[in-house]
Amino acid sequence: MNILLKSQGFMDLAVPMVLVIVVFYLFIMLPQMRKQKKAKQYFNELKKGDKIITTGGIHGKIITVNEKNFVVETEEGKLKIEKAAVSMDMTAAEYKNQSAESEKA
Repeated sequence: MNILLKSQGFMDLAVPMVLVIVVFYLFIMLPQMRKQKKAKQYFNELKKGDKIITTGGIHGKIITVNEKNFVVETEEGKLKIEKAAVSMDMTAAEYKNQSAESEKA
């Protein structure tokens, strides 16, 4: 009879633990994996001629695309930056602004 009580106690503990793991996966792991996938796709879509802003606030235009970095032309010269340092694609932002302005007119 003592064995039955111990096994029932394990089940009482196992069910909430499984639920915690499922909730952790759904609310933390899954959104993070989606975010990483979206960021990777974003960096792979950047191409020569795109205007960008780096995380440091430097504005420039991509002149060379390599596997892990870009060569960016700024007003002061050329810079070699990592793909992860790009925060915004201004080419797409400018296109959105132009289309929004043309809809207003």
